Amino acid sequence: MELSAYPDLRFLWPRPGVLEIRWSAPGLNAFSPALHRQLSGVWKDLEALPGLRAVLLRGEGGVFSSGGSFGLIEEMRQDREALLRVFWEARVLVLGPLEFPRPVVAAVEGVAVGAGLALALASDVVVVGKRARLLDGHIRLGVAAGDHAVLLWPLLLGMAKAKYHLLLNEPLTGEEAERLGLVAEAVEDEAVYDRALEVAERLAQGPKEALSFTKHALNHWLRSFLPHFDASLALEFLGFYGKEVEEGLRALKEKRKPSFVQPEADAD
Repeated sequence: MELSAYPDLRFLWPRPGVLEIRWSAPGLNAFSPALHRQLSGVWKDLEALPGLRAVLLRGEGGVFSSGGSFGLIEEMRQDREALLRVFWEARVLVLGPLEFPRPVVAAVEGVAVGAGLALALASDVVVVGKRARLLDGHIRLGVAAGDHAVLLWPLLLGMAKAKYHLLLNEPLTGEEAERLGLVAEAVEDEAVYDRALEVAERLAQGPKEALSFTKHALNHWLRSFLPHFDASLALEFLGFYGKEVEEGLRALKEKRKPSFVQPEADAD
């Protein structure tokens, strides 16, 4: 594996067989175009890495990720080729961890929003801080709740709760996410990394083939809903050409609530 192809990622071996992947970026570890590309493309290369038995994902500085950066969103809106590229990257960002043959553990600290939350929830075991903030974020931006949301949330939460949190853009604390079944475990915020590493180490010490086969079989539940996933992803990216995303992006930059309802014109 040529690590120079992933300059925005740090690769560490904190325990035998456990590969830790870290990233650091401005804006609460927001995914820039380059970082988004690397986090989606790394999975195929990892398969050939000798000695790898489990992967641990973590953002630097006590924050997982606030999702796609303003630069990524603006690039998609201005350039159709960029939009198509990011569409396929977003698909792999979710399916990469799901199809990766080794167990993937996410250590979610601080916030996980949008594409950051998608990467986290696509992992096999998600350990979050009790006070961490989890938010899909798409509706607030003015695009459909695509990528991981339609694929994972109804199965994990049930349709009623999935609609509530996705349509209202209602955030969850890590503690609430564990109670509802969205994540595997919520622990005290300062204990997230240690607990996630403990889980990854246990998985790395387990039977490699049996774990791989079990993961593959379990994920047939998700593969059954891949048409739903592809439709939601396409509808999300269709929205990047719409007017609503202009207000959503402006509101995010100005750190205010978006206003999607325009005053009606005077009948006179």
